[in-house]
Amino acid sequence: MERADGPVGGLTDVAGLRVGHAQVAGPGALSGTTVVLAPEGGAVAAVDVRGGGPGTRETDALDPRNVVQRIEAVVLTGGSAFGLDSAAGVMAWLEEQGRGVRVGPDPSQVVPVVPAACVFDLGRGGDWRARPDASTGRAAVEAAAATAEGTLVEEGSVGAGTGAVIGRLKGGVGTASTVLDSGITVAALVVANAVGSAVDPRTGVLYGELVTEGVHRSALPSAAVHAAAQLRLAEAGETNGPPPLNTTLAVVATDADLTRAQAHKLAGTAHDGIARAVRPVHLLNDGDTVFALATGSVALDADSPLALNDVLAAGADMVTRAIVRAVKSAASVEGPGGTFPSYAELYDVD
Repeated sequence: MERADGPVGGLTDVAGLRVGHAQVAGPGALSGTTVVLAPEGGAVAAVDVRGGGPGTRETDALDPRNVVQRIEAVVLTGGSAFGLDSAAGVMAWLEEQGRGVRVGPDPSQVVPVVPAACVFDLGRGGDWRARPDASTGRAAVEAAAATAEGTLVEEGSVGAGTGAVIGRLKGGVGTASTVLDSGITVAALVVANAVGSAVDPRTGVLYGELVTEGVHRSALPSAAVHAAAQLRLAEAGETNGPPPLNTTLAVVATDADLTRAQAHKLAGTAHDGIARAVRPVHLLNDGDTVFALATGSVALDADSPLALNDVLAAGADMVTRAIVRAVKSAASVEGPGGTFPSYAELYDVD
């Protein structure tokens, strides 16, 4: 299975998908919402939840046994369960566009099905009540709709990753993509916000890089740099108190023509990408959730009953790469809600 990086290197390499971010405004706010907008007419979708403390909305609609065939958008949001209100703003915008499940004779009579999942970031900016609402969701979907197809996705401390923390490090949004020999594109977008760590405590290398890049010993951080980073993280941890509730979210997408059952398999396998990049994962105070989207423009090889395997493997790999990019792109935060150093600052990486 040969691969090449997608032209943009992110979720929007899957033709028709758009991504928009919005942040909660005001002092003491450190939260936001990210919307993945499907092409008009929607995409086949699925979800797989592995964490012990998930916060979700409309995920039952994605069960292959149920009636909804395609969805128009997925919402990833901060604010814990309160932040799920952001999906209402996305739903209202979609209704205005006439996009959703048709339920009446008039084309405007639609019910948009908007699956959503949240991360815990309450109080990280200092204000416990500064969290996304319907207006935040609307701003994010409008931002997505305003982008051209194939627009570079902003990464780091943006959207649902604004207040993300992974271990003791600042987390955020990351994305990655690849094109298979078959011409199928597979991509992922993550919000890295986990109880577990993304960093190998022995070396300071990101777990995800050890898996995807095969980091050579000469490229490891020096012992002095790693020791200083560990000391800084320990000091921040003492100030911040015990690790709070967390969750890693992901959307893995492809332009392959998948059935709903195949999309469900893709969502499940993509969790392996989290497990390679974060240790430990899927704890009781995580709510790890992966959505899968398939736009259906490229057919799988009908002569190969195992053609889906390449897509499954690539999906997990792209989730791992996206977590690495999220951690490397995040910016340090220091404020009334806590001190969260970034990997880039601690280890002096670009």
